[in-house]
Amino acid sequence: MPFDVAADVTANRPLSADYNVLALAAPAIAAAAAPGQFVMVKLGSGHDPLLRRPFSVFEVLQGNDGSPIGITLLNKRIGPSTSLLYEARPGEVAACLGPLGRPFTVVDPPSDAWMVAGGVGLAPFAALAQALRARGTACTLFYGARRADELFYLDFFRAMHVELVLTTEDGSAGERGRIVAPLERRLAARAGGAPVMIYACGPQGMLAATAKTAARFNKPCQVSVERIMGCGLGGCYSCVVAMRDDDGAFHHVRSCLAGPVLAADKIRWD
Repeated sequence: MPFDVAADVTANRPLSADYNVLALAAPAIAAAAAPGQFVMVKLGSGHDPLLRRPFSVFEVLQGNDGSPIGITLLNKRIGPSTSLLYEARPGEVAACLGPLGRPFTVVDPPSDAWMVAGGVGLAPFAALAQALRARGTACTLFYGARRADELFYLDFFRAMHVELVLTTEDGSAGERGRIVAPLERRLAARAGGAPVMIYACGPQGMLAATAKTAARFNKPCQVSVERIMGCGLGGCYSCVVAMRDDDGAFHHVRSCLAGPVLAADKIRWD
């Protein structure tokens, strides 16, 4: 059951001229959130923007006694809502509804976990990596961005002993190119029977390429889809995704309810 809370902004950490990590005091949401779930957020009480925006739960914050006290959001400034969140100051209040949606299925050893992130698609993987490492699952983060200064939280993942495979479109960090290329090579080199779960979040084209690559090597893949959402509760039908039934027929599901985490091999990508 989601909670609708007035969450105080407790910190705002700029990462670049367009990205920031916003911390919200929302203990009830933090206690209930699972990796891959999201919240609907709106800063302030005005009517511009009118609707809340969906954000993955980036981190679950804990107090000195280990109890959950809040969450963070990874935000990219694009339009009015995200600009307000980028400029938010401690003490401001955000309307925050969550946790919402279906989370990732977290795997245990001997399976490995490979997370594939493109740009702001890093958002669900901080919490997922924490959950996986707590189970002792070996993790690799395949992380692509346009340039080196848009690769964030690398030390956070290194501290958890998550292997990093990096690409940038301009070659300023890691391999030059798109992140699916090293993923494909790693899958080709991996022993056929060695279990691995692939998790992906990012632009639609990257998700489609990751899904097709996983299918070619017969590996399971969970994707967190990014869709425009007006409510996050299934009422507006703005976030539908075409999915294949067991009999091969396609139908549309609301990604805020059936997802945002969906089985990659069930999605119609064309």
